[in-house]
Amino acid sequence: MDLKNIREVDIIGDIHGCYDELLLLLDKLGYRRDGELYRHPEGRTLVFLGDLCDRGPRSLDVILLVKALVQAGLAYHCPGNHDDKLLRWSQGRRVQVKHGLETTVDEVERTQNPAETRQWIEEYIKNLPLYLQFDQGELVVVHAGIRSDLIGTNHKRLRDICLYGFPTGQIDQHGLPERDPVTKHYRGKALLVHGHTPVYEPQWEQNVINIDTGCVFGGALTCFRYPEKEFVSIKALQVYGESKRFQPK
Repeated sequence: MDLKNIREVDIIGDIHGCYDELLLLLDKLGYRRDGELYRHPEGRTLVFLGDLCDRGPRSLDVILLVKALVQAGLAYHCPGNHDDKLLRWSQGRRVQVKHGLETTVDEVERTQNPAETRQWIEEYIKNLPLYLQFDQGELVVVHAGIRSDLIGTNHKRLRDICLYGFPTGQIDQHGLPERDPVTKHYRGKALLVHGHTPVYEPQWEQNVINIDTGCVFGGALTCFRYPEKEFVSIKALQVYGESKRFQPK
């Protein structure tokens, strides 16, 4: 999706059901509540780079808020692998209900009408763009990563790369799938902002930025403000999930 004329954006990393931290971050960024929505007095646009759900305590509240913002034209959202897995579960496809999905499934099953909840989740997530471009193509936002030569194509690997990044096929020291850094594969001139792999501080290498700072694991929820090129973070209120790769400090 190409949104060339939008320049002033606030990109928020992997939320994973950390609804309270999201509201604190929106307040810190200057967004003000307007009914069920949040607006910025300067007309800035929110951008969510995926993994709204799983592991944290209020995944449905996060999805409902982001959905309302997107439908009101106040935000954009490209899905993460956890959003995609929730979509497939909502469609009744065969998925393993683990790695955090069980927490969101439990929330869905406790709603007044679980079937209806699954339906609106499916209708919302299935139409999300895999990546987003802003500021005349100078800024690219994606969940896990992308190759510059795949932008604007329907390449058969595009979806997997956007959702999962660049797995090497090997297992790391934690017994988890090893991933190449995005910088090894991205050669574009545009600034690329992604999440997916939790890091203790935002990482900016070459023209690639990772803003997943592990909020659900006791880290922080981070926003990258563009064109200011500054980071704004809220420390996690508590540890909601465990990660072999990310230990809270």
